[in-house]
Amino acid sequence: MPIFELPNFVSTFLAVMAALFVFAVGVGVLFVAILYLIDITQTQHAIRRNFPVIGRLRYRMEHLGVFFRQYFYAMDREEMPFNRAQRAWVYRAAKNLDNTQPFGSTRDLRPPGTLLFANATFPALDTVAEPGSPLVIGPECAQPYPARSFFNLSAMSYGAISQPAVLALANGARLAGCWMNTGEGGLSPYHLAGGADLVFQIGTAKYGVCDTQGGLDETRLREVAAHPQVKLFEIKLSQGAKPGKGGILPAVKVTPEIAAIRGIPVGQDSRSPNRHLDIADTAALLAFVHRVRTLTGKPTGFKLVIGDPRWLDDLCREIVHQGLTSAPDFITVDSADGGTGAAPMSLLDYVGLPLSESLPRVVDKLVEYGLRGRIRVIASGKLINPGEVAWALCVGADFVNSARGFLFALGCVQSMRCDKNTCPAGITTHNPRLQQGLDPKDKAERVRHYAENMRHEVGIIAHACGAADFRQLRREHCRIVVGPGRSVPLNELYSRNEGLRG
Repeated sequence: MPIFELPNFVSTFLAVMAALFVFAVGVGVLFVAILYLIDITQTQHAIRRNFPVIGRLRYRMEHLGVFFRQYFYAMDREEMPFNRAQRAWVYRAAKNLDNTQPFGSTRDLRPPGTLLFANATFPALDTVAEPGSPLVIGPECAQPYPARSFFNLSAMSYGAISQPAVLALANGARLAGCWMNTGEGGLSPYHLAGGADLVFQIGTAKYGVCDTQGGLDETRLREVAAHPQVKLFEIKLSQGAKPGKGGILPAVKVTPEIAAIRGIPVGQDSRSPNRHLDIADTAALLAFVHRVRTLTGKPTGFKLVIGDPRWLDDLCREIVHQGLTSAPDFITVDSADGGTGAAPMSLLDYVGLPLSESLPRVVDKLVEYGLRGRIRVIASGKLINPGEVAWALCVGADFVNSARGFLFALGCVQSMRCDKNTCPAGITTHNPRLQQGLDPKDKAERVRHYAENMRHEVGIIAHACGAADFRQLRREHCRIVVGPGRSVPLNELYSRNEGLRG
């Protein structure tokens, strides 16, 4: 008789577990064998054919490498398009946390192109520069718009972003006193539900105000203009991330509701023309601006990426020829490094001028032709931190728009899944399971805090420079590194000292 005998139920359990283990091993071996046969016979991937099964790890690690670099390997200021330090400031600002830092800056001040602000030797004793009175856009219009905030929400269409994201942004913009641009996807109920001041963008497909021939439906335009929340109309000529190409909304995002708002078929790719069918030259552009402004009674301008700077002379000469009444009420200057939900890499990487070159050119041309007091300038494109926003104001911008900064405020983690309907933060997806993580009420507060803290910290920079008001920032207040141990003020770098602000 054995000295120690296991109880029957324990013996049975161990026997079952052993059988399950043998079965699992058998299934695993069979699965590996199947993968081996698939890999050794397929002809699409040389690595998998030469190294069956093991070669699959290469593709998996390539995919995971993006996330490992972001969280473990990349330094705080290495990543593109936005590094960890840039995102961290937005996250803390959105949560209304203290953004003071100890010891010293991790920002390298030596590379050419680095921005520096020239502090005043004897700044005013006030702790921060205070905002001035609202700046009026379109003072000659039937319904001019007194804009309270210099920092606002750039164009993001419902469709490209989700319903809870639109609600959060719209409510946050109202709380912060900002405007919100609808993007080219039309006016949704969620834009209106937030109560914010709205800029209605008319894209090349004219979603929401389009007739059956692809032209402007004046009746639908008047219906949009009848909403008191709609304050401005922006004609989109081009977008920073994809100049020369229209908007792209993948079929997986074209839900029945979005299709109804845009007036397009359900479940099909939504692709806008690369330009407006009825705007083929500068004269036609000004005519279209005048038409929209006349029909709506509200300030109207256009948005574009500058390609050939010589076109600015054509624009200004045409305005002078037709008279100041033909001028747009504002010009939104987008940057070649602007953002998007989806665009070809060849356009993202190579086409268009960056804001650092195009913004001063636009401001200077308007000054040269005596139009600066008539036309407001809005800067857009990768401006998410106070230093970048203050730079744009120094150059001559009246307002700054940001899209991705506010996406970070919503909780974006830069997973680069905007076009896949799999956004883990629930921002650029229409998957209800992923959307449930985005609470519009909580995120609206973060949008508000981000805008308010941005204005506050730009005010800190202005105060350090000796400016009593945000709008007193001038080019001599900002310097740019041009070589080892040498920087120059912007008014020396650019051909003209500064643009006038009304």
